[in-house]
Amino acid sequence: MCGIVGNVLARADRAPDPAVLTRMNERLTHRGPDDEGILVQGPAGLAMRRLKIIDLATGHQPMAGEAGRVWIVYNGEIYNYQELRETLARRGHAFTTRSDTEVVVHAYEERGLAALGDLEGMFAFALWDAPARTLVLARDRLGIKPLYYAVRPDQIVFASELRALLEHPAVDRTLDLTALSRYLAHEYVPAPHSIFRAIKKLPAGHWLTYSEGRVKIEPYWDVHFGQAQAIGEIEAVEALRAVLDLSVRQHLVSDVPLGVFLSGGIDSSTVAAFAARHFGGRLKTFSIGFDDSSFDETAHARRVARTLDTDHHEEVLGPRAALDLVARLPDLLDEPLADASLLPTYLLSRFARRAVTVALSGDGGDELFAGYPTYQAHRLARALELVPRWVRHRLVRPAVERLPVSLDDLSLDFRLKRFVEGMDFAPVERHAAWLGSFTPAEQGALLTADALARLPGPPSYAAFHEMLAHAPSASGLERMLYLDLKGYLGEGVLTKVDRASMACSLEVRVPLLDRRVVELAASLPIRLKLRGLTTKYVLKRTLAGMLPREILARPKKGFGVPLARWFRADLAPLLRDLCAPDVIRRAGLFRPDTVERLLTEHAAGRRDHRKKLYTLLAFQLWASRYHPA
Repeated sequence: MCGIVGNVLARADRAPDPAVLTRMNERLTHRGPDDEGILVQGPAGLAMRRLKIIDLATGHQPMAGEAGRVWIVYNGEIYNYQELRETLARRGHAFTTRSDTEVVVHAYEERGLAALGDLEGMFAFALWDAPARTLVLARDRLGIKPLYYAVRPDQIVFASELRALLEHPAVDRTLDLTALSRYLAHEYVPAPHSIFRAIKKLPAGHWLTYSEGRVKIEPYWDVHFGQAQAIGEIEAVEALRAVLDLSVRQHLVSDVPLGVFLSGGIDSSTVAAFAARHFGGRLKTFSIGFDDSSFDETAHARRVARTLDTDHHEEVLGPRAALDLVARLPDLLDEPLADASLLPTYLLSRFARRAVTVALSGDGGDELFAGYPTYQAHRLARALELVPRWVRHRLVRPAVERLPVSLDDLSLDFRLKRFVEGMDFAPVERHAAWLGSFTPAEQGALLTADALARLPGPPSYAAFHEMLAHAPSASGLERMLYLDLKGYLGEGVLTKVDRASMACSLEVRVPLLDRRVVELAASLPIRLKLRGLTTKYVLKRTLAGMLPREILARPKKGFGVPLARWFRADLAPLLRDLCAPDVIRRAGLFRPDTVERLLTEHAAGRRDHRKKLYTLLAFQLWASRYHPA
């Protein structure tokens, strides 16, 4: 695993500044503490930091292909690299290392951009094709690994993280107000935007070429639904078991110690169950828990570990462990992200890193197999829509609003109130409202008149409709699965896992997001994923006999922290300081009276504003560090 940076100039008679490349590279030391490299060749400059995972001795980068015509800096893992290596060797390519990085170079030399279709793995890389004077940037299909870039009039700059790009003098810090509005709506900044106007994210499953000042961006893969609607349950279970076994087995390849994150939920338990089949020796598993029983899952993780006979490592933390990290959010994130599970993810990564350098995670199962309660809620919403609107507004909503506020994780009142609030929207907007923080109307009350006037358009959920424009084959609940794959997972969860793990120099792999698993899951009919109100139906049938029945029957539980309580106690001073009226007023983005109302209502227990307050807190912490213009 690595961090990559680079700078390519439009004119062939100019060269990048090595000192600037070095500064950019140093900002990514946490992503690669084991090695570093830099190359300046003509108008191109590439640099990287390396965390050694495969080919510890000879995998130094930047790495060249035959005759030094093509150079690469690369972040990720190619799980089928050994098979590709054999094929390329038969076609006459000479290898000087055992690394998967060199396979990517030779694959490009052999097939150009078409070689992206051959790569099974997670990656973000930059290739400098010297004869063609062309830079190629590419990002894996689901966006597991990050890649940002800035196109200026005379050059392009790129990096794994925003913090490295900001070291380049040509990249300014002007805030992107559209990105801010979308962050407030969704709790992450959807690609291709970044929080800075000058910087873009390369979307997942896309490549970019830059040649003499000209930029071209194209997709090379996307999710397509419903191609095997006639498949039966038994056939689906057999196919899923085979592809999960293959994916997890390939994800175990490593030259350094490896383990599995184990929460006791179905997804991480699935990965652990298949990994235990193929791992040589006892598989190491890791979990953390909290003193607060409504957030703790360690008992379930222990149950799975005993069943699989893993070498289980567990750490139970007091409330201060995650709480003390909140003020350090800008150290972990260089872009606002309102997912508080970043905190336990970082603690779990730090704990696992004491024993392993690679960890497998269960991320992706909910989005592939309809595991979130929101999918059940959409089905219930369709039934409730048959009830006259006046009944919902005069009877149902007031009854729900009168429920006492509970501060527990996913409490009944929290879920019911969000469910009822979403009923006034159409399905796509409803999905966004259920998942996000500030609706368009709420942004209208939060943002200042000046900020609203400078927005290109009023706050909206346009980002979701832009995503769905690329999924014409999706219908019904499949549209929500696609949105979660591209949005919540691709821009939120995977960003969280990447930043939290790489801050600890730990590589995290996600076998459930292997292309073959994703394509099979997308091809299955929705009835095999959500059977009535039973989530992950086909995955549970696949795991029958491999995991304890009570684990398969457990309801969905997130990796949360007690934010609602913290905002009324330990975090209240920090929240008050960062959201003080004079601080908010000076920034000129939010209305102090609206922010004050949110703080007061939550502190008094009249409303549960945990999501909105954390969204504001994460942004304010970020802004205090990065000082956007």
